Amino acid sequence: MNKTLRRNLIAWCYLTPNLSGFLVFTLVPLFFAFALSLFRWDIFHPPVFVGLENFRDLLGFYREGGEWKANDPEFWHFLGNTLFLMIGIPLNMLISLLIAIMLNRRLKFLSLYRTIFYLPTICGGVGMYLLWGMIFAPELGILNQLLRWVGIPGPPWLTDYYWAKPTLMLISLWGAMGGGNMLLYLAGLQNIPPEYYEAARVDGANAFQQFRHITVPSLAPTTFFIFIMSVIGGFQGGFESAFVLTQGGPAGSTTTLSYYIYNHGFVWFNMGYAAAISLVLFAIVLLITLINWRFGGRNNEA
Repeated sequence: MNKTLRRNLIAWCYLTPNLSGFLVFTLVPLFFAFALSLFRWDIFHPPVFVGLENFRDLLGFYREGGEWKANDPEFWHFLGNTLFLMIGIPLNMLISLLIAIMLNRRLKFLSLYRTIFYLPTICGGVGMYLLWGMIFAPELGILNQLLRWVGIPGPPWLTDYYWAKPTLMLISLWGAMGGGNMLLYLAGLQNIPPEYYEAARVDGANAFQQFRHITVPSLAPTTFFIFIMSVIGGFQGGFESAFVLTQGGPAGSTTTLSYYIYNHGFVWFNMGYAAAISLVLFAIVLLITLINWRFGGRNNEA
């Protein structure tokens, strides 16, 4: 066995576990999802091949009374909900950066502070959403009681069409601002040479100028990565909080695409249609990611 072949075999041995996981948990399910999207199946009857009919019902339009109408207007409504909930991504990134800057300083009990800010990530899940539901309850919720004490009538946070989405965005912001994004920014800050800041101080740069001309450019690769992952997570997220707190309401105002997939697949048992929505969501995420890499990555390299 020559040296090159031996090195290739060793490399494949190291890559095999990761490739196996990718094939079993990503590529094969994607293939079966595409195959399932070509059928109409409710799990109680044999699947019926319908070709691209599920995609036509999902994305198609028809003309009625001189107006174009969507075959599935709920899909576009829930896509809008998903995009609306993603408005909080820039604010989440900014707060995560500010927390990371604060935790990057030499402070007493620094490890304790870092643990406290990371706790929402550790404690996230159904239990925390139930606690938030008690806080935002219209009559007995702690928040509305505090507002009544100062003479402000609290709104029905989770049961009003216009308040429900901002409330879920606030809960999401609380849970994410001290999590993985903060850790990534903290790691990026610790990789910035301190000589940059020392030279800037010698030149008379104030704190804001140092932040603008040193911190932000140095963290550009980290920010780009966090933004891409946040966008991907935003398109795929929103199910757990809506399922626990609002059940997708009121009037579908908090139903996201992931929730819509769940309803078609496990509530209404339209497995083929749910697979079609999943593939459309996959295509949207892939397209957005490619655009980000094409333009954001080029600007980042520049």
